[in-house]
Amino acid sequence: MSISVSMPSKIATLTTDFGLKDPYTAEMKAAILSICPTTTIVDITHEIAKFNTRIGAYMLASAAPYFPEGSVHVAVIDPGVGTRRRPILIQTTQAFFIGPDNGVLVLAAEKQGITRIHELSNPQFMLPKVSNTFHGRDVFAPAAAHLLNGVKPEEFGSKISEAVKPEFAKVTLRNGVLVGEVLHVDGFGNIITNITEKEAAQSHVKGAVSVELLGNKLKMRFCKAYGEAGSKEPLALIGSQGFLEIAVNQGNAATKFRAKPGDKIKLLL
Repeated sequence: MSISVSMPSKIATLTTDFGLKDPYTAEMKAAILSICPTTTIVDITHEIAKFNTRIGAYMLASAAPYFPEGSVHVAVIDPGVGTRRRPILIQTTQAFFIGPDNGVLVLAAEKQGITRIHELSNPQFMLPKVSNTFHGRDVFAPAAAHLLNGVKPEEFGSKISEAVKPEFAKVTLRNGVLVGEVLHVDGFGNIITNITEKEAAQSHVKGAVSVELLGNKLKMRFCKAYGEAGSKEPLALIGSQGFLEIAVNQGNAATKFRAKPGDKIKLLL
């Protein structure tokens, strides 16, 4: 049985790779406001690298926890628009996520605890004419607005058992080795992995940790803050977004270890 999410405010967030040069973002906002004029729309970002679902998933997972309960998060990084990929709505214990079923929603939704998933297939809750190339405006934005107006998730379409889970959202534990991958490298050169604080705690990551990255075996301290390590000393810690990071205090870990998004990382427990 799913947990009911109360909706004290009408907040919709947008995460896209559209940029701000073209009218696409404004068209999505117009679709939302035409259906639910009282919506407060918050732009998480529209500067995701084109078609990069990995970084879109990371940005959404980083920002979503700080919005009020019942917020509706729309993410459109959608290279498969118009194909057989499903448009979906995910309900969690805290919020709703709407977008293509290509993995962009899963990282954020799983952090909150998924309660149900529905396909967006009911034309009643889409714009009258649905383009094959712009589901952000014609399918996802209207769904968010109707949801904020009180339409129940099951009215949008049939329930589905699970969403697509891409490799960048998968963490495995085998024979004492926690295997994840690099999600993002931030502006400080910190290597942000897909291993969550919960997964690290369940695997008893603490004290000194052994890390394997790009074939290099490294031993470093598991710290609570960057400053606990000496200058230029490598360390591991849980960053502000709740993911395990490999960092170098006052240095650039990505440059030092030549790491990039998509690289596998192993923690030897």
